[in-house]
Amino acid sequence: MPTINQLCKSSVRKKKLYVSKRPALFGSPQRKGVCLKIFNRTPKKPNSALRKVVKFKLSNKKKIEAYIPGEGHNLQQYSVALMRGGRVPDLPGVKYKLVRGKYDLQPVKNRKTSRSSYGVKKNLK
Repeated sequence: MPTINQLCKSSVRKKKLYVSKRPALFGSPQRKGVCLKIFNRTPKKPNSALRKVVKFKLSNKKKIEAYIPGEGHNLQQYSVALMRGGRVPDLPGVKYKLVRGKYDLQPVKNRKTSRSSYGVKKNLK
């Protein structure tokens, strides 16, 4: 915060530039890309699991790491998937998630609740 003297000397105050939290998206809601490598990563300290993470090459040639949400997946190397923003709090550096039910990534099987997050259609009987 500037002092009163500093404000008197230069009346123009500079605005801070907005820095995106999801730089690989370039302002778009989703990006299409290709899976380069699928691997497991362990989360930060209080948690313990094997989180499924993918090395992902976007359509704009940028390489990022994205999280595969839900139980089980069918991704292999060179599978095409859709990526959206959304960080995983217990995985440092993972700021993106894959969209289930689009391109090669299938929806979660036998999902009854919170279906929209996992690409599952409503089961009408």
